[in-house]
Amino acid sequence: MMLSPKLLTLVLVVQPGRVLLGMKKRGFGVGKWNGFGGKVQPGETIEAAAKRELLEESGLTVDALEKIGNIKFEFVGETQLLDVHIFRADTFSGEPTESDEMRPQWFELDKIPFSQMWADDILWFPLMLQKKKFVGYFTFQGHDVILSQKLEEVEAL
Repeated sequence: MMLSPKLLTLVLVVQPGRVLLGMKKRGFGVGKWNGFGGKVQPGETIEAAAKRELLEESGLTVDALEKIGNIKFEFVGETQLLDVHIFRADTFSGEPTESDEMRPQWFELDKIPFSQMWADDILWFPLMLQKKKFVGYFTFQGHDVILSQKLEEVEAL
């Protein structure tokens, strides 16, 4: 069976000693803490989509995004392959503001709530926090169990 790719963005807002996450209030990944992001619209660049979704979900505006990772997610029994482009933002303007979809909250780096996040996050967050670039492929059974994984650090994306 051919998997059809679905292009998605994910933005992690990082400050010295802390990271901004959002509690997903509805839809895919509800009840999990995550970065901010979503679908790339037709005619939109991946980076423009990342900035738009960050603004919609957190109220923050960013000038510069650093592309830090690309992970593909396969879900057993699903036909879509999620192709997630991951960005890190170190500067922003605005105040984190709750939206219909997300409730933002700052977490100290030693208190990141990995037990309430996607199971793969704990594996690549250390690379992201060190500004190391990475690519990966994860196969999930349901939304909580990783069946197989591949994650590697790369020089460039």
